[in-house]
Amino acid sequence: MKKIKYYYNTNTLRYEKLVVPLRVKLLRVLGFLSAVFVSGLIIVSIAFQYVPSPKEQIIRSQFSTMREHYDELNTELEKLKGQMGDLEKRDNSVYRSIFEASPIPDSAREKAMASEAEQKLVESMGDDDLASSIAQSMSTLANRMNYEKKSYDDIDKMIANKQLLLAATPAIQPVSNKDLTRVASGYGYRIDPIYKTTKFHAGLDFTAPQGTPIYATANGTVAVAGFTEGGYGNHVVINHGYGYETLYGHMYKVIARVGQVVKRGEVIGYVGSTGKSTGPHCHYEVHKNGSPVDPIYFFYNDLSPEQFDRILKLSKASNQSFD
Repeated sequence: MKKIKYYYNTNTLRYEKLVVPLRVKLLRVLGFLSAVFVSGLIIVSIAFQYVPSPKEQIIRSQFSTMREHYDELNTELEKLKGQMGDLEKRDNSVYRSIFEASPIPDSAREKAMASEAEQKLVESMGDDDLASSIAQSMSTLANRMNYEKKSYDDIDKMIANKQLLLAATPAIQPVSNKDLTRVASGYGYRIDPIYKTTKFHAGLDFTAPQGTPIYATANGTVAVAGFTEGGYGNHVVINHGYGYETLYGHMYKVIARVGQVVKRGEVIGYVGSTGKSTGPHCHYEVHKNGSPVDPIYFFYNDLSPEQFDRILKLSKASNQSFD
């Protein structure tokens, strides 16, 4: 039952029923609602400053999980990069050196390496930045792996051709020299026997009686055979491939023919003294990629270490050449 209120009217000196106008009632209700609304806003704003909302808690949890996963992935990527670096180093420094192949430049493996400064930006990255960073790192690593796979495929081919390379590499002396007494003049600057001036001697001179067999020192194809101008007289040039060529000069007789395929140890001619020569001998040169190199370092197939040391000392003696 609704409670009725009365008030004492001093004018009429009577108790009268209290009647509140509708306008006043509406104002009271609006005032109450406004106070409740403002109080609620104040409470909510204070609460949000110190207590995260459920949605915010979920987002923070998801972000924390993503950061942990990113850190794990980044650690694994760093390990893989280190392993790739080791493989690339072994590829360039070991495997390709063995086969005398040019190393692959880093620019071919990876166009742009990530710097340390870029790694430090990870802390300030958003979700999209983290995903983009991982994708970039994976793409870079995949690019390096593809180049490395191609490099190892090339090395496989080199291994398959290693026997051919060994057979094409000069490895024996061009004349029989068991007692190691036939090396008369070595590689380097020597006194010219005719002009008596110091000139560069691009090979080794092996003294031997006229008619002594001269042997091909590696497998190859005869490129020159016979007499030509230049002082070598009757001589033979063999192209062995892989950048190697050998020259045998001053022969008494040439039996090899241009275009002939010869094997290591096969007789290609006989010692003589034709051309610019002061006595029967075989002038022997080794060329690598068009430039003469010291032939003394290519006698590893028919000499012991002690014999090689002895013949090396003989070749280094300063004396007069035979041509």
